Amino acid sequence: MKQWMRRGRLIGIKLLFFPVLVFTQEITESAEVMLEAYTDEFQECFFEALKQKGIENYDKAINELLKCKDLASGQNVVDHELAKAYLASKQYINAQDYAIKALNSEPENLWFLNTLLDVLDGQGRPLELLGNSIPIENPGLQKNLALLYFERKDYNRAQKVLQGLKQDVFTEQLARKISDSLNKQRRTGIASASKTKVENPLDILRRELEDLQKTAQYASLESRAAEALERYPTQPRFYYLYGVSLNKNGKPAEASGMLETALEFLLDDRELQEKIYRELVVVYTALGNTSKANMYLSKIKSGS
Repeated sequence: MKQWMRRGRLIGIKLLFFPVLVFTQEITESAEVMLEAYTDEFQECFFEALKQKGIENYDKAINELLKCKDLASGQNVVDHELAKAYLASKQYINAQDYAIKALNSEPENLWFLNTLLDVLDGQGRPLELLGNSIPIENPGLQKNLALLYFERKDYNRAQKVLQGLKQDVFTEQLARKISDSLNKQRRTGIASASKTKVENPLDILRRELEDLQKTAQYASLESRAAEALERYPTQPRFYYLYGVSLNKNGKPAEASGMLETALEFLLDDRELQEKIYRELVVVYTALGNTSKANMYLSKIKSGS
């Protein structure tokens, strides 16, 4: 296991100094766990999970990996494989939980961080929103983060991360590569600043849902908001719009659950918070729950 862990840290350096390596190649490091230290049953479950994931049978892969956890708890490679399997099946919340668990067990592991970034990208969420959930100040993690942003062609973010690190051979080499890449973009007329002109799919979807709300097309809003949440299951605005549609379509009990879930995912958006509170007042009034209706009404008045 220690041998496998060391490889995760060293491959980042290899990627930087040996660009012929293909970063997007399927990572098979998990299969190199020191399996002789585990029972035959663990080995059988683990390899069966990899097999099922390889043929895109993600539910079976997840079940086999959960068996592995029961047989040998605390194995970060199993947490990592669970994160990838949940991600492949678009179960983003579970994927994020296991990706964070794997990374926290070994903050300097490049592959663990890469998987977490994939999970967050799938939800349209930046790493910064995780706050203290991961050891973001770890220097090894920061180096890996800069490298991964570089590999994803997010040169400005890679550069920003590097600015907070001490200079060494790694940071100097990567800084030069980032600078060269930015200069090349400018020369070819596709500077990273121009990327901001390409509209984010998340923003397009949000505007579509808001237009359906404005035009009172609540049946369409309900179906489209449900689809949006399958793609972006941590977006509070989508839960709010789904809740509005459910309430307008005569389903206040379901609406209350969606609206309160919106509050759970909400981060520093007072305008949306007040909209959710107002809709909850309407919902709980319709349900005859005056206690809850008054509670949310008082939150509006107090601005809490």
